[in-house]
Amino acid sequence: MSDVGVVGGGVLGMTLALRLRRSGHSVTVIEGAAATGGLAAPQSIGGFTWDRFYHVILMSDSNLRALLGELGLSDRLRWGNTRTGFYTDGELYSLSTSLEFLRFPPLNLVDKARLAATILYASRIRDGRALEAIPVTEWLGRLSGRRTLERIWIPLLKSKLGENYRQASAAFIWAIIARMYAARRSGLKREMFGYVEGGYAEVLPRLRERLEAEGVQFRCGTPVEAVGTDRRSGGPADAATVRLANGETLQFDDVILTVPCGKAAALCPELTGAERERLKSVVYQGITCASLLLRRPLAGYYVTNITESWVPFTAVIEMTALVDRSAFGGNSLVYLPRYLTQDDPFWQRSDAEVKEGFLAALERMYPHFRREDVLGFEVSRVREVLAPGERYARIYEINMARCIFCGYCEIACPFDAITLGNDYELSEISRDALVYTKSMLLEPPVRRTPAEDPEEYDRGAQELEGPGVLGMYRIYADNSRDVPKS
Repeated sequence: MSDVGVVGGGVLGMTLALRLRRSGHSVTVIEGAAATGGLAAPQSIGGFTWDRFYHVILMSDSNLRALLGELGLSDRLRWGNTRTGFYTDGELYSLSTSLEFLRFPPLNLVDKARLAATILYASRIRDGRALEAIPVTEWLGRLSGRRTLERIWIPLLKSKLGENYRQASAAFIWAIIARMYAARRSGLKREMFGYVEGGYAEVLPRLRERLEAEGVQFRCGTPVEAVGTDRRSGGPADAATVRLANGETLQFDDVILTVPCGKAAALCPELTGAERERLKSVVYQGITCASLLLRRPLAGYYVTNITESWVPFTAVIEMTALVDRSAFGGNSLVYLPRYLTQDDPFWQRSDAEVKEGFLAALERMYPHFRREDVLGFEVSRVREVLAPGERYARIYEINMARCIFCGYCEIACPFDAITLGNDYELSEISRDALVYTKSMLLEPPVRRTPAEDPEEYDRGAQELEGPGVLGMYRIYADNSRDVPKS
């Protein structure tokens, strides 16, 4: 087996190292920081230790839950229902139940119905690759209407992406909705949020201990300067080399980078110009996130979404609406994130300036809030947290010999008839590809076909290059009699 170097000691890098080691490879994790953990690393605030940034586990996060099981931490998982707040027009509203949604003043009944239908529709899309070609505002505006787009969606998109929301694809918002609603498809009536007792301060040491016990090596505290290739003396193949900031060079058979795309481009001088430009073209959002330890809760909502432009942070996350306050001596832990584009002047603000602006906004939003209730205030910054999603070409190429004019081109073409420029494939045939009528979109997902005679479509399947494109439905013929005539 090969000798592999993994650059980046976050949860991704360490999990990858675990999988490689169990496949028989020799693995070394190289982390520039003094400790592993990356964005999941903990911090100390007011004498208590918890995550530097806010994290939550959903029932649908099967890979993470499986990893926690491997580490023997499943019994430390705690689950709970939370409430959601919405701050708009200078007022704080609860949006935690269907009745509260119906009473929500900023939208009329038609707007609410379209918004609910948008979320339901998005939750039923299984493959979001096609949405990468559609601007998020175009997609949401078409589904929810202009008023809801301007009053609700754009402020929320700006709160997460800043002005980069203009570059984001519809796949960005679809991924968020799909993750949140996956738990409902598992049989739950509402989403359950979870956390590990003690936070990632309990998870990360356990993961590293497991890796070291299985023979994974760690090199922490020395950043990587370059990754390249070099021929071993007398060796038959090129070796991958990692040059560290202290001048040391490490050799491996393969090196895997789990760092942001721009950093990967900078670290690998042997990439082609096209490869480097492709990596550098991925736009990342950064974050400035304040953590507060308070004597009392603010409102008791796990998340409060904010549409008011004057508020300097983009949401209020009351972690202790989920985590038992006894973990913090009966106090409340609150996160105030502000997501930033790379050129946002907010990056230049000092911790003191961030604190003053954030506390002033809390005083305006929550009349009962008092600065003397603040027991701890920490500011964390990371330049590259998430990529809003690159929107590819917007020029469609349609193979008219395959098209059946079903009207779902931008969602999922079942006949591989539509592609985008630059060889970008919008969709592909698979056994899970479905054609929905509007009524079917409102039903639980099942395999369906408009065919009544399976034998007819079996015959058509032998003529895929000719007029018998309807033969593509052959794989669904077993339940064709469940579908009424159109």
